[in-house]
Amino acid sequence: MNRYALKLNPKKSARAYGRALRISAKSSGVVCKAISGRNLAKGKELLQDLIEQRRDLDGKYYTNSSKGILNVIRSAEANAEFKGLDPNRLIIFASAHKGFTFVRPRRLKMRRTRRKMTNIQVVLQQK
Repeated sequence: MNRYALKLNPKKSARAYGRALRISAKSSGVVCKAISGRNLAKGKELLQDLIEQRRDLDGKYYTNSSKGILNVIRSAEANAEFKGLDPNRLIIFASAHKGFTFVRPRRLKMRRTRRKMTNIQVVLQQK
């Protein structure tokens, strides 16, 4: 069971959780902060523009993070449609948290190789 950073009425909200995504937690936090509080259509449009490098956030495009977050948003949107929520009235609340760090088994000299993961939480609330 996942604990979400935002607790809302379950009848008026849909949520999705992306666990152990291979994206940077720092850049994911920047992108999540940019799309939180936006309408669903505008948030998806911003992410698509970041992926296609038509728009930037602080001079960076964050393409890898945007792809992962967009997949989680699409999952939350499908959950909202299943619940019967109106997609035109949905507001995005997204957050990024550090996941686990996987240290690859190597000999002692080369043990610095680490694989860092990020967990993404997306909640869509109907206004």
